[in-house]
Amino acid sequence: MMNKKATGDDDVPGDVLKLLEEGGLKILTKLMKTIYETGEWPKDFTEVTMITLKKKPQATKYSDHRTISLIAHTAKIVAKILRRRIEEKIEDVLGEDQFGFRRGKGTRNAIGMLRIRSERTMEIYEEQSVCFIDWQKASDRVNWTKLMQILRKMVLTGVN
Repeated sequence: MMNKKATGDDDVPGDVLKLLEEGGLKILTKLMKTIYETGEWPKDFTEVTMITLKKKPQATKYSDHRTISLIAHTAKIVAKILRRRIEEKIEDVLGEDQFGFRRGKGTRNAIGMLRIRSERTMEIYEEQSVCFIDWQKASDRVNWTKLMQILRKMVLTGVN
């Protein structure tokens, strides 16, 4: 986490979280375990302050603006830990040709693979179909309660 970042609604600067010693880290760990076990996020973690910024000095249209969301730094940490856990679990399930939002699997790799497959398909005069899916809004539609139940069940059954 970078220093001097704007705080969320909880007004706790990220710099303070970096100063936590063992006692503070234990409390934070306990909070994360509670979230993980119950599937419920503290209200402070779900509240977001959105700020609109102009892209251009004479901004008049919606497209001339961008928004930033200020969320609690603690919520960012918890979300990052959960994201990493999910990435570790899903890595075994995803195929080698899944490139979106994966470490070491960027757009260049996908384009290169698609080109090689296309060239090979053309050499043997076969048809090829390509499907592009835009998952941009996918995380907005995730049933987080259900996801937490699945993760809890995986932990209880020892699935790694």
